[in-house]
Amino acid sequence: MFNKVLIANRGEIAVRVIRACREMGIKTVAVYSTADRHALHAQIADEAVCIGGPATKDSYLNYKAIIAACEITGANAIHPGFGFLSENATFARTCERCGITFIGPSPDSIDMLGDKAAAKSAMKAAGVPVIPGSDGAVPTMEEAIRLAEEEIGYPLMVKASAGGGGRGIRLVERREDLERAVTEAKQEAKNYFGDDSIYMERFIVNPKHIEFQILADKSGNVVHLGERDCSMQRRNQKVLEETPSTVMTDDLRRRMGEAAVNAAKVCGYYNAGTIEFLLDEKGEFYFMEMNTRIQVEHPITELVTGIDLVKMQIKIADGQPLPFKQEDISLRGHAIECRINAENPKENFRPCPGEIKALHTPGGPGIRIDSSAYQGYVITPYYDSMIAKLIAYAPTREEAIMKMKWALSEFIVEGVDTNIDFQLELIRDPVFEKGNYDIGYLGRRK
Repeated sequence: MFNKVLIANRGEIAVRVIRACREMGIKTVAVYSTADRHALHAQIADEAVCIGGPATKDSYLNYKAIIAACEITGANAIHPGFGFLSENATFARTCERCGITFIGPSPDSIDMLGDKAAAKSAMKAAGVPVIPGSDGAVPTMEEAIRLAEEEIGYPLMVKASAGGGGRGIRLVERREDLERAVTEAKQEAKNYFGDDSIYMERFIVNPKHIEFQILADKSGNVVHLGERDCSMQRRNQKVLEETPSTVMTDDLRRRMGEAAVNAAKVCGYYNAGTIEFLLDEKGEFYFMEMNTRIQVEHPITELVTGIDLVKMQIKIADGQPLPFKQEDISLRGHAIECRINAENPKENFRPCPGEIKALHTPGGPGIRIDSSAYQGYVITPYYDSMIAKLIAYAPTREEAIMKMKWALSEFIVEGVDTNIDFQLELIRDPVFEKGNYDIGYLGRRK
């Protein structure tokens, strides 16, 4: 087992990994920017190293400084968390060359699955259902027009091949909007990912966004841990998640789970990963993408399965086999996660950095808080605005919703604006309570 793990991240996920390492008897190293000098993860780790200025390119994306921090502290493994360098194949290869274990999949898997067009081609070859669209990146505007007219049809989606987080995506409903959408998507993709390649696929009307959590060891054993319904989205960004999905049947879960496991196997994948599907109104599902990292919403899966995903990531990276088979996995109860952000929903969700002057978090049976915030902590403008993840767990969905309502009502943050009241409105929304929402619901909601 590793003697010391460096966490190449910040915020609540860095705190989450540090706590898992503590329980495993592993020493930890935090890295932080000058803006995060007083951040919780830098305070609770066994060691902390400043790696640069506030800008992410100077700190959390500065993989040379992160590798140097490993060498200085003697850390022999790196956990990348999510975001930043977690899906960067170059960083993973650099770790390998330096004799440092990257707690995640292989660089080759990251490369293949990070290119959304290449991943789609691999899924088609493996027999996993995919959304009808282009075979790989679309090289020219002329080819984009031809594909739209002759093969895909309207409405369609233009997507960045190297994209994620809702960036580089455009909906095209008619021919006259296609060229502008392609140009805008390519430019946004170039700005955010350094790669302007795009692909195109049919737009599925009113789908559910269903993702399956998988775990795979280095011996080729793969299991899925059930689904998460991530359909409550605003501008392609997830707002809250729940498991299990209200639309899932035993047969559908079996078929989608088998597809997810096959997707991982065909890629030679190991460690934790998430296969994301779109589920249409007829019950047909299509591969959308695979995230080669731990997900923000992983706690709800942990609660219904009883499996600590971060600990499993570390054990798999250490070469240990999965301690269970698919038939050993059982889903118990219902879990919901709300993302609590420092933002103002009344002002188009404008981020609201500032000092948290007072903080009271809810508690009680079935309530979990993943956070790095504390009273007096200053939320900076340099990074995402998440304050906490609030998770409610209960034997039934109805009970989990009730717990979440009370938990949100008890959550107090003073000094910055938050989306707590907005989340409470969603939990009370009759459409959510019935489970009838899809990924376009928030856009249609008045």
